[in-house]
Amino acid sequence: MNAIDLYCERSAIGFWAEPVNALSNLSFLCAGLALLVLLRRRGEGAGGPPVSVAAILLTALVFAIGVASFLFHTFSTRLTMLADVGSIFVYELAFVALYARRVAGFGSATVGSLLLAFLLLSFAFVALPREWLNGSLGYVPALLFIAAFAVHHRAQRRREPLILHLSAFVLLLALLFRTLDAPLCPYWPIGTHFLWHLLDGLLLYLTTRAYVLNEAPARSSPPN
Repeated sequence: MNAIDLYCERSAIGFWAEPVNALSNLSFLCAGLALLVLLRRRGEGAGGPPVSVAAILLTALVFAIGVASFLFHTFSTRLTMLADVGSIFVYELAFVALYARRVAGFGSATVGSLLLAFLLLSFAFVALPREWLNGSLGYVPALLFIAAFAVHHRAQRRREPLILHLSAFVLLLALLFRTLDAPLCPYWPIGTHFLWHLLDGLLLYLTTRAYVLNEAPARSSPPN
């Protein structure tokens, strides 16, 4: 098979060999549209801060993830796979840096340390055999960081204090379905990877919403 065959649904070569996995990427587009509505309302709010470039960037990355994932589950080449994985990784790095700086209020040194820790954890988990949890281990660092941010978010009494707790739960559930795709394949031919997409769309909406609703103006960030 010329195409990269990673998921249960793909049993043949062709653009529509994974129709459910491909179309479930609409979840990301729906999340992006919902975020655009949120940004517009924030921008129109009286007395509130203007919509930031950072918030627009995170929203644009949600759309990019949806497009890249759709291309991977249709063309299924190494290039589209790199676009899929790469767009997710860029969003993860951007969220960690922006949330830590503009919401948690950490200084540059702390933000840099968090990014380094995230990178090291990501490389460590990606290096593990793909057979372990069907390649889902690479997303464990994201789960750990969201869970840690959730504790801080609630302790600091940010707007919607439980939103990152919900995000962590959604990611945990999404990873479960991503992991079960291969083991359940003999019993459920379309697999469960499409549920990973649906839940990931919700996850990205929640994490980006948490950022948008709690972002502080850049000038209020503390010194190093």
